Amino acid sequence: MSVVAAYVYRNGRRVRDASLTEAGLKLARGEFVWIGLVDPDETELRLLARRFRLHPLAVEDALSAHQMPKVEVYGRELFVVARTAQIEADSITYGETHIFMGESYVVTVRHGSPRAHSELRAHLEAAPALLRHGPDYVLHGILDFIVDGYLPIVEEIEEEVLAMEGRALEAFLARADIRRIFLLRRELIRFRRILGPMEEMASRLEHLAIPGLDAEVRPYFRDVADHVRRVASRVEGLREVLSSVFEVSNLLEQQRQGVITRKLAAWAAILAVPTAVAGIYGMNFQHMPELHWIYGYPAVLAGILAACLFLYWQFKRSGWL
Repeated sequence: MSVVAAYVYRNGRRVRDASLTEAGLKLARGEFVWIGLVDPDETELRLLARRFRLHPLAVEDALSAHQMPKVEVYGRELFVVARTAQIEADSITYGETHIFMGESYVVTVRHGSPRAHSELRAHLEAAPALLRHGPDYVLHGILDFIVDGYLPIVEEIEEEVLAMEGRALEAFLARADIRRIFLLRRELIRFRRILGPMEEMASRLEHLAIPGLDAEVRPYFRDVADHVRRVASRVEGLREVLSSVFEVSNLLEQQRQGVITRKLAAWAAILAVPTAVAGIYGMNFQHMPELHWIYGYPAVLAGILAACLFLYWQFKRSGWL
């Protein structure tokens, strides 16, 4: 069975377990049931669809599990799709949580998400005054739980980017670092594509008026939208930092190459002096100045040495050496 948890609540408190049978799903006035499913098969979902009269299109979406975040209203029923995210093997992987909400039920269908709702359920049950609002407050709690899962992803990438930035200032970035920069940029772009629809979905829930959605709970969805916006802002900041790390690395590499080029040019200029003099005196003409002078050889060597020392001093003073 794919049922993780199924409980009936009254006045914000759990009163009994709920089995997926006609008797188990029979509710008294003022009660609602919260059923959590993970990768359910079609039979289980069709049973719930018959009991709660879930819309066929929403059921098909929940079974296919290839949806972007959205809100659909089918009469008195609300169907919400949210995307979960987690870090796995140095990349961001995504799952989906489909939520069916009516006046007396909440059905969550998780696909590809390792984060169970047991912690969330315990947190909500610890505040019966709020849980008394009913399924709409559970809906807010689920969305808030999903969005809170985005923050560790951003923080982990931030730490990696800061470490990479420090390495870029100290030495050349390795090929693996450059590959990682572009991989992170792609991951953040994909993440941003999820955050946009998530923000739109939370904003729509804030202003949505249907019978099953309490007016007192609707402002809570504004908080969810604010959380998504903050995450999106940090993601944009990370993308800019990654770009700046790559640009700074290129600038520092160009600067280091410029320093090396200036040093090579300076030494080439110094070595050109003895090369030129030796080339002139190596032409073996019979009549050359100081060719038969006894001090000609040491004088030429002294001239070469003086010229080289003068050039070295000039290059040293200008910062080329």
